[in-house]
Amino acid sequence: MSGPHDRFIRYVLEHSERAAPLLRTVLPPGLAARVRWSTLRGHPTVLVDSSIGESRGDLSFSVRLRGSPRRAFILLEHQSSVDRWMAARMRRYVSRLLEHWEQQHRRTRHQPLILPVVLYHGPRGPWTSPRSVEELLDVPLEEARREGWLQHLLRMEYVLYDLMARGEQELKTLACPPLVRLALVLLRLASPQELNRRLMQQVDLFREVYASPQGERHLEAVVHYLRERGTEVTGEVTQQLLSYVMQEQRVEALMWTVGHRLRAEGRKQGRAEGLVEGRVDGVLRILAARGVRVDGESRKRIRRCKDLVTLDRWFERALYAQSLAEVLDDSERSSPPP
Repeated sequence: MSGPHDRFIRYVLEHSERAAPLLRTVLPPGLAARVRWSTLRGHPTVLVDSSIGESRGDLSFSVRLRGSPRRAFILLEHQSSVDRWMAARMRRYVSRLLEHWEQQHRRTRHQPLILPVVLYHGPRGPWTSPRSVEELLDVPLEEARREGWLQHLLRMEYVLYDLMARGEQELKTLACPPLVRLALVLLRLASPQELNRRLMQQVDLFREVYASPQGERHLEAVVHYLRERGTEVTGEVTQQLLSYVMQEQRVEALMWTVGHRLRAEGRKQGRAEGLVEGRVDGVLRILAARGVRVDGESRKRIRRCKDLVTLDRWFERALYAQSLAEVLDDSERSSPPP
């Protein structure tokens, strides 16, 4: 399930005219010079992680490259915590995106090029995990390189854009639309305490966003994000900051709109969480009633799953399955009648 950071980044980068300047900054300069940026298109992508029974939505963009007949994709993954196994995860995501593309383009001669990118911000400082798959391998890398067999191992390195290793002023002056620059600065203020302390210093960026096309709508998204991830103090500072940006009656209207939306989303989320919790309990109860043993790891996997489609599939299988493996099998076979 996506959190406040993911939803906010998706809103900020959902339009190509906002995503292109940031991606041009993030990519290696030589590759960025090859991209025909006018061809950039965003695509909704759902990648299923069968190991934990959850699906996740990632941002992917297609582009055309100068001098190449192939399409290229940029797969953008957002991280708010350091993950040692990020390289392995990105390798899986790239593989699944390729599989999905091949299913849709069976007669095409050329596979697309896929560039994995990680956008990171987090409260514990800069990124510290390996950036390539080969660094995760338990082999002597220098010897393998010197002896000429490293190139035969599985290799892939993702591009990292580490907000925590960049200064606030650098992010404020990027050649990007105001909403993108404000979003990066807010993401970099990783802890609630730092957010509350430095939020008022972003008033000039808030003014730029408000003065841009659809500025009030963008500010509503920004305030919604701040209310979701912040504290009560964050809400007070936000309202005070907005009073320097727009008329008081517009501030009150915007804060009321965001508050009403948050209350409605809270009620909806509560109902959804109730459905998930009920389905999880149902799966485990049926398995227990039928005498199917559930080991500790499998129980954790079932309880971690938040996807109702997956839980419904497990629920139906639990009614007739003779073993736990039959229930948690990742295939999409249909259930026989009881």
